[in-house]
Amino acid sequence: MFVYKSGLFSAFADDHVIRAPIASGSISTDAPLRVEVAVRAANLTVLDPGLAAGKRTDVQVRMLGPDVLDTAAYPDIEFVSTAIESMGPNRWMVTGRLTIHGVTRSTTFPVAQSDGRYRGTALLKQRDFGIEPISIVGGTVKVKDELKVEFDIVLQR
Repeated sequence: MFVYKSGLFSAFADDHVIRAPIASGSISTDAPLRVEVAVRAANLTVLDPGLAAGKRTDVQVRMLGPDVLDTAAYPDIEFVSTAIESMGPNRWMVTGRLTIHGVTRSTTFPVAQSDGRYRGTALLKQRDFGIEPISIVGGTVKVKDELKVEFDIVLQR
């Protein structure tokens, strides 16, 4: 997951790279096709190798805390597909219900399969899920509302 900065003094801020390991999931290849994925919000990890360890820890604590994900109140991030449309060999457009921060929204994104891996990218807005993007220094440095979620899933049998 990628979280980007904005604002007048954004050159002094950092973009963030977040790892979100899948806690559970399933893919049904029988008709109708179906995908379910769950992530424990508390297991999201700020990777940001360019940040000092202390600052990375601060970002991690704030992301998981009540200002952003509030993992104590909303421990799970879940996706359940509602439609999967073939877009050609090993390519699909997936639509489903995504729940983050206790709010469920419909989202659609492309998925491609290659070498046993399913890859895709979804663009999300924090405010759509009831999360106000972080703003500091009087709003001169803030996190963009839009997040980019890239996933690379290998099925285990």
